[in-house]
Amino acid sequence: MAKQAKKLIANNKKVYHDYFLEETFEAGIALAGTEVKSMRMGKCSIKESFIHIENGEVILYGMHISPYEKGNIFNKDPLRPKKLLMHKREIQKLVGKIAQKGYTIVPVEVYFKGSLVKVEVALAKGKKLYDKRQDIAKKDQRREAERDFKIRNL
Repeated sequence: MAKQAKKLIANNKKVYHDYFLEETFEAGIALAGTEVKSMRMGKCSIKESFIHIENGEVILYGMHISPYEKGNIFNKDPLRPKKLLMHKREIQKLVGKIAQKGYTIVPVEVYFKGSLVKVEVALAKGKKLYDKRQDIAKKDQRREAERDFKIRNL
C-alpha cells in the first residue's frame, strides 16, 4: 500500500509556544457526515481545544467545526465534545503520564490521511515564563541572522 498524503486542515501553533511536546500520537476522530464535509472545506479550528480522558475514552473539547451550509437538520453542535479513537495501550500510557505533575494532553493538528480525519495528539509539559522568553530570544536571533545573511548575499 502506498504512503497516503497528509492534507492539513487545522493546526495549533500556540501549543509550541506554551508546551514542551514530549511524544505525539495519531488518533482517529468520531464525526458526523456533515462535519466531515465542513472539514473538507477547511472550516475547523483547534485553537482553544483541550483533551480529557474519561472512563477510558479520550475526548476532545473546544474543537470548532463550522456547520455545513447544505446540512440543514443533520448539522451537529459546532462545539460538541468529540471522541478520539486510540488504542487501549496508548490511552493507558497517557493516563499514566498525566498522573504526573505538569503533564497534559494537547491537540497539535487535524488533517486528512487518505479519506480519514486524524488528530495529532501530543503529551506535553507546560513551559514556565522564562522558557517562553528563551524561545522568543532564540527566534529573534535566528531571524536577525537570516536578515544579515540575506543582506550580505545581495
